[in-house]
Amino acid sequence: MNINDFIVQVALPEHRVFAEQICDEMAESAKARGTGIAKRSPEYVAGKMADGKAVIAFHKDGSWAGFCYIETWSHGQFVANSGLVVSPEYRKVGLAHAIKEKIFELSRVKYPKAKIFGLTTGLAVMKINSDLGYEPVTYSELTQDEEFWKGCQSCVNFEILKMKERKNCMCTAMLYDPVEQKHDVAKKFAEELHKKPKLYERFMSIKSRLVVKAKPSGKKGLKALFLLVTILFK
Repeated sequence: MNINDFIVQVALPEHRVFAEQICDEMAESAKARGTGIAKRSPEYVAGKMADGKAVIAFHKDGSWAGFCYIETWSHGQFVANSGLVVSPEYRKVGLAHAIKEKIFELSRVKYPKAKIFGLTTGLAVMKINSDLGYEPVTYSELTQDEEFWKGCQSCVNFEILKMKERKNCMCTAMLYDPVEQKHDVAKKFAEELHKKPKLYERFMSIKSRLVVKAKPSGKKGLKALFLLVTILFK
């Protein structure tokens, strides 16, 4: 099985028949990772399909394979590609990357001036984001829309986010700014982590200590974290 066995397309209204299956898999995937996720109903997902703000993937045999959708915040100034999920039987063939590329392209077409952002603890998503031009940023550079942050309430790390006054948490914030396009450092960072899994473990360990023990901080905390990562690379 390879990526050529799949069709990745903008979701259509008739794809709403897969909405419940998609929501169930989102919940199961979050549970398996030990993290939370902003819970969405089948009706919400179907609405994204009807509005042309979602990407869906199918195996060539017609079975559902993956999904992702667009959310907008701060009156369209920020866009998040949310709910990325791949059916367990179709993982590890590059489908997540293909879906992320497609939803990123769709976001750029629909919201060409918007900043596209994400929060993740996953190395694979971090690598995909970096390939697309995202760079690590402080939480203060993300949308401050209260509705977005309410979505974190179902995460197991929500108490940490509150303790840090929403300035830091276990997730790494990444942002694509269509104006700046400065992502060489971010791309190298993700590539090094991808090539050296043990380095990623050390990175997350350092981040955990900084987040849990340190006082709420913005750019100073982020600079300290990536300074340590730079040292590890040597």
